[in-house]
Amino acid sequence: MLRAGRFLGQLAGCRYGVGRYSSQMAKDVAQEPFLNGSSSVYVEEMYESWCKDNTSVHTSWDAFFKAARGGAKPGEAHARPPSSPGAGLPVGKGISPDSLQEVVDDHLSVQHLIRAYQIRGHNIATLDPLGILDADLDNTTPQDLLSYTDRFTSSDMKRVFRLPTSTKLGGPENQLPLSEILKRLQSIYCKNVGLEYMFLQSKEQCDWIREKFETPGCMALSTAEKRTLMARLIRSTRFEEFLARKWTSEKRFGLEGCEVLIPALKQVIDSSSILGVDSFAMGMPHRGRLNVLANVARKPLDQIFAQFDSALESGQEGSGDVKYHLGTYQERLNHACDKVIKISLCANPSHLEAVDPVVQGKTRAEQFYRGDEGGEKSMSILIHGDAAFSGQGIVYETFHLSDLPDYSTHGTIHVVVNNQIGFTTDPRSSRSSPYCTDVARVVGAPIFHVNADDPEAVMHVCKVAAEWRHHWKKDVVIDLVCYRRNGHNEVDNPMFTQPRMYQTIQKHQNILDLYREKIVTEGSVTRDEYDAEVSKYDQICESAFHEARGQDHQVDKWLDSPWKGFFPKGAKPMAEVPSSGVAIDTLKQIGSAFSTPPSDFSLHAGLKRVLSQRSEMLSNGMVDWAGGEAMAIGSLLMDKKHVRLSGQDVERGTFSHRHHVLHDQKIDQKEYRPLTTLSADQAPYTVCNSSLSEYAVLGFELGFSMTNPHSLVVWEAQFGDFNNTAQCIIDQFISSGQKKWVRQSSFVMLLPHGYEGMGPEHSSGRPERFLQMCDDDADTIPTAVDGRSLEMQQLHDINWIVANCSTPANLFHILRRQLLLDFRKPLVIFTPKSLLRHPDARSSLDEMCEGTHFRRVLPDPAFPDGSSSVNRILFCSGKVYYDLAKERSRLELGSSVAIVRIEQLSPFPFDDVQKVMAGFPQASIHWVQEEPKNQGYWQYVQPRFFTALGQGTSVTFVGRPPSAAPATGSKKTHQIELDNMLRTAFR
Repeated sequence: MLRAGRFLGQLAGCRYGVGRYSSQMAKDVAQEPFLNGSSSVYVEEMYESWCKDNTSVHTSWDAFFKAARGGAKPGEAHARPPSSPGAGLPVGKGISPDSLQEVVDDHLSVQHLIRAYQIRGHNIATLDPLGILDADLDNTTPQDLLSYTDRFTSSDMKRVFRLPTSTKLGGPENQLPLSEILKRLQSIYCKNVGLEYMFLQSKEQCDWIREKFETPGCMALSTAEKRTLMARLIRSTRFEEFLARKWTSEKRFGLEGCEVLIPALKQVIDSSSILGVDSFAMGMPHRGRLNVLANVARKPLDQIFAQFDSALESGQEGSGDVKYHLGTYQERLNHACDKVIKISLCANPSHLEAVDPVVQGKTRAEQFYRGDEGGEKSMSILIHGDAAFSGQGIVYETFHLSDLPDYSTHGTIHVVVNNQIGFTTDPRSSRSSPYCTDVARVVGAPIFHVNADDPEAVMHVCKVAAEWRHHWKKDVVIDLVCYRRNGHNEVDNPMFTQPRMYQTIQKHQNILDLYREKIVTEGSVTRDEYDAEVSKYDQICESAFHEARGQDHQVDKWLDSPWKGFFPKGAKPMAEVPSSGVAIDTLKQIGSAFSTPPSDFSLHAGLKRVLSQRSEMLSNGMVDWAGGEAMAIGSLLMDKKHVRLSGQDVERGTFSHRHHVLHDQKIDQKEYRPLTTLSADQAPYTVCNSSLSEYAVLGFELGFSMTNPHSLVVWEAQFGDFNNTAQCIIDQFISSGQKKWVRQSSFVMLLPHGYEGMGPEHSSGRPERFLQMCDDDADTIPTAVDGRSLEMQQLHDINWIVANCSTPANLFHILRRQLLLDFRKPLVIFTPKSLLRHPDARSSLDEMCEGTHFRRVLPDPAFPDGSSSVNRILFCSGKVYYDLAKERSRLELGSSVAIVRIEQLSPFPFDDVQKVMAGFPQASIHWVQEEPKNQGYWQYVQPRFFTALGQGTSVTFVGRPPSAAPATGSKKTHQIELDNMLRTAFR
């Protein structure tokens, strides 16, 4: 009724400046019998149009508004205008209020009908190229789309209705016959495109999409565009046919059934390039990857064909990977915008959607280092399969990064290759949602379903998707509803499980034949021109096939993230690990900034004490764990090396020890970040709390680390054991990335670890798993080559570094060492919890000054050169050292028992262990750990002790007995186990 009142005010002339009416006139108008809360919405809209142009409304409304303004009494303003075709009103001097109410209701019904098609039209769109399945798993027609049959008959089809402003289907016309309205609605929403966008919260976004799809003629392609589309379909189709002819029994996971993916991706790239993007990061599963490599990234065909050679060796380094997992990086001229663009397709394992967050992190990094704050120059494209898109949780986790301040890539275009099958599983068994794309609705991404056998519709959808991403900087999904001509791979028989589908597929023409018939028939191209284009591409393939013979696997041709200039040709390898120390004055400068808040900042009382303690330690030349970490990060920043620290609660730290972001206690959202204030020319420091995700966030940060070898990217787990929800990223990307894809990274994982009675879920970071994935040989001490020291050679050869530091100084050095070597390796550090505030776990600034290094082994400070009087030596790693040192002091065994810490577990410090043991000729050797015997470090270090010290050496285990769970949930039991371990260690 509020809107009705506003309309009456307008009609009384108060808004449009047409003169003032008496209060009696306003009362008369208010008594119009047809006006009510619902009809007034429509009538107000009609009146506003009439005020601007009286010819824009039906003549009956023109007559009514003129009569009302002329002073007609209630019920008398409905004077019958001259009869017009299709008006559907009785001829006579006047119209009864009931008749006018019926007209209003009819117009409202048409509005509701238009809205129903906008909301539900996709449910009856002809999306399946095979004509046997419903994309939304429902073969019924929504009642909303049939409601007009209850009100209108065939005699009403010629009646003319004014179109609401919420539709663009009239183009320049603002009224259409009902038959034309239905025809256009069905053409827009129920043919080969199904649009899901009315769930968006923004009216502006809905209006934008309506304009792109409802405007008459919007989907038409020019003759030149059709010819380009034909050429791209030829390349996509003939490429797969060429591979099938040359390697008939080889698995290649071809694109047959969705050949339109290639022109679709190229349309996205072309449209985005015209809008300013020049760098594209792509991720996809294995289906169609070879085709994308060849015809989108434009990887040289001979390099692709060489991968089919069964005699091909893996190349200079690494184990390599199957051809349909490989990535690439290409720079090429894009003729659509006449500029060079960069395309990288990230390598991906068979874990279909695992690459999604990696691509997003890589894209965000490129935007960051380019200063591309709005994503105008760099963007990501993710290709998915239908079953994986709805079935794998990483898709949901990655979507939820899309609008977070430190994770957004400012819009990703998602393309779903919807085969309508997952290996052998029907859609009805693989998802509970109507569409496989429904997961995208949670972040307000519009979803464009399209029949993949209508390539022109696909081109329009892709163009709109690119424009959406450019305009709104939000994700969008293109659902290519297609089919899979072969089985899961080329040697699989799908008739076992989908007989009806594959009987239909066998009879179904491929898209190239269908489109050729269309464009030849309409005269856009001749058959001779088509045949010439086919022959041209076939010759290109044949030529590349001959060039591929005898090639080896050149790893530098398959890098998805090359670092230009980082590996200069002919450069002499670094012989020794350089010093990672820093000038004392620099350390003090960092420490001062880290412990001094601004004077106008209202700090929490507890934090005042923390900063005061930091300042006091610094004045004594000491730092604790947080200080050592801050000095590593701060010194890298002052060396102009960007540092990014991410994870759950990392700004404060899970254990309230870090405090890299201070919060004002009186002014909401006022923050202070001390490590961003070190110097005017320092590098930026990014420290950001992540969403409550490990899988997606770890993948994202790994992707971020791939872009710039001169930055340090660190991910910290809330507790170390939470890393197992990201196990796929750890196994498939981090530990094996260099071996499979020659991809180096300085990425750091911080995993809080330590047995302190917190139960089985908050004690162990599972070091045994990381050590098991190390690729060094337990039985061989490596031989240094190229002038390298043994330490340097081991670091160069290992797949990743695993450490458990026990001092702030060693943490400082190992973090800085990540960026000082002439290669890059991932680093896994098991970080402490109780040591964060342990009074003995502190380091002197002298241990971090110029000339100092990371120490792989820390000898007993009481016996720096060894001692023949020591009869027992305890090797350990991490926090347990402090428990052992305390117990040794209590037992007064300081002269006979030495405790040695192995800080770097992998690569194993054979030479340092040998040096230590040379000083203790009489000592028995024991390995002490908190973890159960079947966990922790024992199974890794035991054979390496034998290799370092001789196979006859006796090394005994001290620790908890084997267990399925990492730790006990009982604090009493925990203490009993600790006492037993300490008793055994010293007896």
